[in-house]
Amino acid sequence: MKIARCEKAGEVFWALVDTRADQVQPIVGAFADWGPTLTRAINAGQADAAAAALAKSGSPLPLDQVRLLPPVEPINRVVVAGANYAKHLAADFGLAAPPQPVAFLKAYGALIGANDDIRYPPLTEELDHEVELVVSIGLTPVDLDDPISSVLGYTVGNDVSARDLQRSGPKGIGMDLFAAKSQDQTTGVGPWIVTRDEFPPGSPILRLMLAVDDDVRQDGTTGDMTWGVPELVSFVQQRSSFAPGDILFTGSPDGVGQGTGKFLNPGEMVEASIEGIGALHNRVAAKQV
Repeated sequence: MKIARCEKAGEVFWALVDTRADQVQPIVGAFADWGPTLTRAINAGQADAAAAALAKSGSPLPLDQVRLLPPVEPINRVVVAGANYAKHLAADFGLAAPPQPVAFLKAYGALIGANDDIRYPPLTEELDHEVELVVSIGLTPVDLDDPISSVLGYTVGNDVSARDLQRSGPKGIGMDLFAAKSQDQTTGVGPWIVTRDEFPPGSPILRLMLAVDDDVRQDGTTGDMTWGVPELVSFVQQRSSFAPGDILFTGSPDGVGQGTGKFLNPGEMVEASIEGIGALHNRVAAKQV
C-alpha cells in the first residue's frame, strides 16, 4: 500500500493512496497512532487487514487536489547514511569505501514535497543532486537481530547538496555536512511511503534514476549499496535510537555533479525516481540573493 502525507486548504493529514483511481483516502491520527500497529501487521503478514481497519476521515479526495508533503512529521528525525556506494565514492570523490557506515542528521527544514520547487541557496555555486532510497521507521525499539522488522516502508529522496560548502570545512576539521546538506527547502522526499510488504524480503534491490531536463545523470541499483537496509538501521540504532516516523537516507549511486561537473541550475526540472515507489518532480527555483 501507499501512504502519503498531504495538505489541502491548510489542513495536513495522512492518507492511503489509490494510484489507479487517482485518489487519496484521509486517515485519522498522526504517524505514531497507526505506524507501529501497521508495521506489526506487516511483520505478521496481515497488512491488508490492518489497512482496512485504519480509521478513515471523510470521503476520498482527488490526488491532483492535494499537495504531497514529505512523508515524515516535524517531530521526527531525518538521518542520512552516506558513503554507501563504492563506485560513487571512487568516481565522484576519488575515495575508497570506508570500513563502516557514515551517518549524520539533516535539518527537517531542508525537506520539500514531491512537486515543490528546490530553493537555490545564496551561499552556494555548486548545487548537486543525489537520488536515494529512503527508509521509513515504523516500529521501535529496533530489534538488532531483525532490524528490518522495524521498517514500515520506503520512499524516494533527493539529497540535494551544496558541494562547495561541503568542502569549506576548516583544515583538520573535515567536511561541513551541516552547511552542505541542511540548506532550507532543498531536499525532495516522497511522493509517498510504499509499505515493505510490497517488496521481497530483505534489503530491496531497486533501480534508481535521476534526470535533469530529461538528461539522465544517475542510473543505478540499490543492489550496489555497500551496507543494506538492515545493516544501516542497526548501525544508526546502536548510536542514537530511532523513533517511529523517523526516516533514513541510504546513500546515492555515482553520477552526481561533484564527479561530472554538471551542477543544478535555476529553471531545471529534476526528476528522481525509484522503481516500485514513484518519482519526485522538483524544479530549481531562481537563486536566492
